[in-house]
Amino acid sequence: MQICNVCSGETPKYRCPACRIRYCSLSCYKTHKANDTCQPLKQSVPPVQDPNGSYSNAEDPWTVEDLLDDDHTDKVPLQRLRRLGKSEELRELLRNPHLRQLMSSLDAADSKADAIKTAMQEPLFVELSDQCLQIVEKNY
Repeated sequence: MQICNVCSGETPKYRCPACRIRYCSLSCYKTHKANDTCQPLKQSVPPVQDPNGSYSNAEDPWTVEDLLDDDHTDKVPLQRLRRLGKSEELRELLRNPHLRQLMSSLDAADSKADAIKTAMQEPLFVELSDQCLQIVEKNY
């Protein structure tokens, strides 16, 4: 669970547009700006060619934080994401050794985007994706 990077007391709802730290209120934003602690993010790192000939950024292409970023309108609320951990259907799918191996290879892949494109050709991965979407889109 995230906490405000300024007051450390509340769940953050916002991100500083310059440095991307999380904060919970206008008061915390003003404090952050007043303290000269805001350091704008450095510019994007140009792609580099890795030994196998593909191009990627020198830094990690994304983090879990980016997936939960407040700036996206298609963000899945945390309470809906928690449904995934409670789904027996999803647990049953994840017992499949082939799917577990596929997920491990996705996690280890250098190019996550390419690995996902390849995985989407696997009916079992498509079934997993569909099941996840059904769970988070279900209206209770």
